[in-house]
Amino acid sequence: MVLSSLLGGILLLAVCWKISQLIKAPSDRVLRSVTLCILCAALSFPLGLKSVARHVDSLTGDGIAKLLQNALLLVLVHFLQCVFLYSASDRMAGNKRARWELIPLAFTIGIATMAMAITPGPERAHTYATANMREPGVALFYLAAGMYLVYGLALALWWTLRCIRVSNEPLRTGLRLVAAALTAMVLMGSLRETLTVTRWAGGSVPAALIVGAKLLLDIAIPLFVAGILYPAAATRWLTGRLWAHRRRMYRRLTPLWTALHEAFPEDSLHRTPARGRCDALRVRGMHRRYYRRAIECRDGLVRISPYLAELEAPLDPSAPLPPGRAAVHLREALAAYTAGAPVPGRAIAVALPGGHDLDDDVRQLVALSDALRTYQEGA
Repeated sequence: MVLSSLLGGILLLAVCWKISQLIKAPSDRVLRSVTLCILCAALSFPLGLKSVARHVDSLTGDGIAKLLQNALLLVLVHFLQCVFLYSASDRMAGNKRARWELIPLAFTIGIATMAMAITPGPERAHTYATANMREPGVALFYLAAGMYLVYGLALALWWTLRCIRVSNEPLRTGLRLVAAALTAMVLMGSLRETLTVTRWAGGSVPAALIVGAKLLLDIAIPLFVAGILYPAAATRWLTGRLWAHRRRMYRRLTPLWTALHEAFPEDSLHRTPARGRCDALRVRGMHRRYYRRAIECRDGLVRISPYLAELEAPLDPSAPLPPGRAAVHLREALAAYTAGAPVPGRAIAVALPGGHDLDDDVRQLVALSDALRTYQEGA
């Protein structure tokens, strides 16, 4: 009961999340197909619970809950196909193929509905393991639904294998997990079709085979979900690590930024209203603060570098001033600027980055800021 409630809650949250994304991008066909997949899973899930199935059957008739659940699963597989069709095809070809795929879906649901209608009421409520396959309606129901599931999952597997070859990490790892899960589902579906035919023909089937097929499905479903979630989870993890790293760098720049900001408040990039304290918890907010602080520190060092050159000039004029020496003279140079001393005629490179990217620049600024903190604590 606890596990069912947890899974139901996860499906509900996933539906709300995807619908919110779809509202922002209503023309995204892949996102729409993924959303409909999750919606079908969320709607079919409660119909598989005995208490819900009994209540639905009491209102609509025996076996209706099972019919609705299987119909939703068939529609789910159809939209799973659409995810790959839209991803790997142009708009016109994807739409055309998706419409053609509605024909076997509608045919299968029609056959399953007819099979349920001709099945006597007492035979409708059994599970696959206990169903009377000698009853034509029961056998037809499982054969039709199972055949479409194998077809749809095999097609999705084929598209998945194609997408793996042209994908990059972390999507490739996620697709490999999905491919493994779909392979297990196709094998399970094919095995169940064989067992259904055997039982319909009057043959006996070892209970271990039925249990094994169910076990294979029980393993494949969470593996499939893991494959779907892995790319987003991996991206979030990397984004979180980058956020944490830049937050640390942002804080380590505080001593240098504070000293320069006091002397050059006009260099502040606060040209827009403050976004609130919660902005720093957001990824974009942290990146914005990180870049702004780095730029403000660099602008301040450019303006103070002539005063630093007056206090200590290296033997090599092109050599940058080491962070430790710059930290020693920074306060004195800032005091000279504040006192109105004229700007010297030459400058010196301070905290010069070895590369051309901003992160390398920040590393040099952080080294200077750390040296300044150490010097201030020891003074």
